[in-house]
Amino acid sequence: MIFKKIFMLPLLIILFSFSAYAEETPSIKGIYTRLPGHQFKFDGKQVEITEFLSFYCGHCYEFEKSIPVIKGNFPKKIKWKIIPIYWGKGSPKPGEAYFLAEEAGKGEEMKKALFRAIFIDRRDIGNIDVLEEIGSKIGLGFDFSRRLRAGDKAGDVGEAILMSKKYDINETPTLIIAGNLKTSPGMFQGNITTLKDNTITILKSIFKEK
Repeated sequence: MIFKKIFMLPLLIILFSFSAYAEETPSIKGIYTRLPGHQFKFDGKQVEITEFLSFYCGHCYEFEKSIPVIKGNFPKKIKWKIIPIYWGKGSPKPGEAYFLAEEAGKGEEMKKALFRAIFIDRRDIGNIDVLEEIGSKIGLGFDFSRRLRAGDKAGDVGEAILMSKKYDINETPTLIIAGNLKTSPGMFQGNITTLKDNTITILKSIFKEK
């Protein structure tokens, strides 16, 4: 009897540990990379999606059309967070402008205006004069211009770059779903429609919807 009890104790510990691990990292459908060192986060009600984007990125601009579709499949179940980064010769200023606008409750308007400026109007969104004009059009006044020129949000842009390295971001847009599921266009030969469909598949699996 004593031998059985001694033998069973470590076995129960192993089974309990496996059960806890399985609960924290459930089997989820879709194509993604599960990020080591990052915890899966789902409170049973809402999932956070962090989108790493660049305002210079054509794929990010194209993906904008997919976001309302994804959100529309899961009303009030998604919290969407934007992390603007830039590559190579891109300017940090559009990211600073976005963070200032977001603080003023106009982040979504700024995002759409920046994409329109570069991809439709063919303007230089690294130019502060252009950014000030965009800010004015969406209802941001002198304080926005002053803070943009002073670099008040340069630190936030720096933090965004550090975060992108933490999550090993090497292309945009990249989505981090529920804290540790990473998916991006490179997994689908750059096909944004497939990225949208895959994101919906992942979310349905998390929410256990058919």
